[in-house]
Amino acid sequence: MDDDIIEPSIDPKTQKIGVRHVKAVNCAGTRTKIQVRDFDPVYTDEPASLGGTNTSPSPLETVLVALVGCDGVIINGVAKAMNFDYAGVEFACTSQIDVRGPKGVPGIRPYFEAATLDIVIYTDESEKRFRQLEKNVEYRCPVMNLMRAADVDLQATWTIRPKAEFDGSVD
Repeated sequence: MDDDIIEPSIDPKTQKIGVRHVKAVNCAGTRTKIQVRDFDPVYTDEPASLGGTNTSPSPLETVLVALVGCDGVIINGVAKAMNFDYAGVEFACTSQIDVRGPKGVPGIRPYFEAATLDIVIYTDESEKRFRQLEKNVEYRCPVMNLMRAADVDLQATWTIRPKAEFDGSVD
């Protein structure tokens, strides 16, 4: 194993299966009501330009939500395992899809062609430790690895900024 990859935080010989379950209903339109555990329902829809009612994020936008949310969780876990001190993280993500694919055009993939992910971590840690964190997050993040396994051209750019500059707001 690569020297920069930290030890697993679980016994690698003991399989532990995590089960995720959601329920959903769609009333013959583009809007879907989704129930996850005991949370308030979440919804997906399509923009009006794609025949939707534009009342909620599209399913593909929720994939990007899952990507940045998953990276946030994994960054936190890796940082704890490394005793890596940081104030917060900012994400910006953009994707490209040829919308002919989901419309059934042969030879056009019905999912993302490419995505860019900008990750800014606010820390006073060294560049070396920052790069070790980056490497371990990319190694462990389920959604990032799922997208890469689907041959999505996912380009992640990691930037380090001083801890004092973090304000915790989303522009």
